[in-house]
Amino acid sequence: MRDRKRDRTRRAILDAAVDLFERHGYHGATIADIAAAAEIGTRTFFSYFASKEELLFPDGDDRVRAALAAIEARTPDDRPADLLLRALHEVGAPDGEPDDLVDRVAALRLRLIMSVPEVRGRGLQLQLDAQREIAIHLCQAFPDDLDSVSAGALVGAFIGAVTGALQVLLDDPAALEKPDLLRQKLWQATEVALRPWR
Repeated sequence: MRDRKRDRTRRAILDAAVDLFERHGYHGATIADIAAAAEIGTRTFFSYFASKEELLFPDGDDRVRAALAAIEARTPDDRPADLLLRALHEVGAPDGEPDDLVDRVAALRLRLIMSVPEVRGRGLQLQLDAQREIAIHLCQAFPDDLDSVSAGALVGAFIGAVTGALQVLLDDPAALEKPDLLRQKLWQATEVALRPWR
């Protein structure tokens, strides 16, 4: 019951933040505003999120964990690129919830990355940290196929393909009404980008 309450509070904070960012802009919404809209105190806010920027990247760790789990669960027939693509497919939305790669939060995050330096900085730091961690594990899992440089290049190509495809796909606000189609196009674009590695 405590976990469910914690999940509800976290969700309320995220929903309040997205609503306020969309209505008032990133700088027009303070942590106090977000906390008030979520019906919590600012001290409670900080027990869930360390900063405003963190609100826009709530599930980044889940994606890294999915990639590491795919690497850990590899079979002898798996190729490195196949594992990355499998992780992309498997990390989607659980229990019919929106997938934060292709929902309104993703579109908002992309707009703010393009226009707010601190959001861009946070996004780049998370992306670089994820790239490094996944590449290290991939290199260790495939020592006969990859060295640290080629593992870094492969993971960079993968993350770059996802990011580049999303930038184009989410430029069209109407696309958010068809998340399954968006997800399918994202997968196709990423598979094309990684074809030389497969």
